Amino acid sequence: MTKDYYKILGIAEFESAENIKSAYRKLARKWHPDVAGNTPDVLSKFKEINEAYEILSNKIKKDEYDRARRFYSYAKEGAKTQHQTKSSKTEEHEDKRGFYFTWEDFLSKRKRETSYRNDTASQPKRGEDIHTDVEISVFEAMSGATKTINMLQTQTCPKCSGKRFVNGGICSHCHGKGEETNYKKFTVKIPAEIKNGSKIRLAGEGKASTEGGRNGDLYITVHIKETPTYKTEGLNILKTIPITPSEAVLGANIKVCTINGCVTVKIVPNTQNGQKIRLAGCGIVQNEKVGDMIITVEIRIPKNLTDAEIALYKKLEEISSGNVRENLYDR
Repeated sequence: MTKDYYKILGIAEFESAENIKSAYRKLARKWHPDVAGNTPDVLSKFKEINEAYEILSNKIKKDEYDRARRFYSYAKEGAKTQHQTKSSKTEEHEDKRGFYFTWEDFLSKRKRETSYRNDTASQPKRGEDIHTDVEISVFEAMSGATKTINMLQTQTCPKCSGKRFVNGGICSHCHGKGEETNYKKFTVKIPAEIKNGSKIRLAGEGKASTEGGRNGDLYITVHIKETPTYKTEGLNILKTIPITPSEAVLGANIKVCTINGCVTVKIVPNTQNGQKIRLAGCGIVQNEKVGDMIITVEIRIPKNLTDAEIALYKKLEEISSGNVRENLYDR
């Protein structure tokens, strides 16, 4: 280390800031070119005094200088210990080769490190991702659908471009926030045969970056909801279909909607409550496998029966010979 700034100012290492300033003023008056003469030696001395004060009067620079000074001292002492058997000439030569550096070298290295950190910190950062959910039916999951999502989205303020200030004053559009939040509609295409919990990504539709980076993305998680009349079991779709007592007794043709469209299902005469009908190939399609739709028949009595219908039920009771509770009490 070529310069000892403490020695130049004639002070100890742990002097107070006031004493450092006092020592500098005394030397500056003594070596000022107007007083000591405008010679190369005086100018060099005066420059050296100012350089020492510039470093030692600045706490950050002083701390860095002290660390470099201690490092040099430790390194030099270590070199002496390691090469104590060598001649003084060789030792001096190696000391100059191995540990010779200046304060300017140290500051230059610190400047490069600070510049690298600043460059890294100033690199544009990507905006944050946004997550939301959408619900679809079983049929929409199988055949695909288009959904409209209306959600809040934060974007860079169009007036100040995220800088928060315009012409030296706070931006009147975003009130200094650098961004604005509005509702935005997104049209999302749900692909056919999508699985529950799948995510759909809309690139660039996330939160805007306030540091010049690209926008984040919008991730939509798909939830397949089951209705009271439709449920799933593996690749099969389960559905309960109500029929009237007369349809159960006499048989009927009823319409049932599947993922392949509406079909006609035949109810055979004397169909029992809870009886199941399987519609092959009308279930969930996945990995080239196709499930079925399984219909469970539920016999229901219509509400608000007319007097004529009630009279017919009474007549049916009188002439009925069947016992639906036969063997119910057998032990």
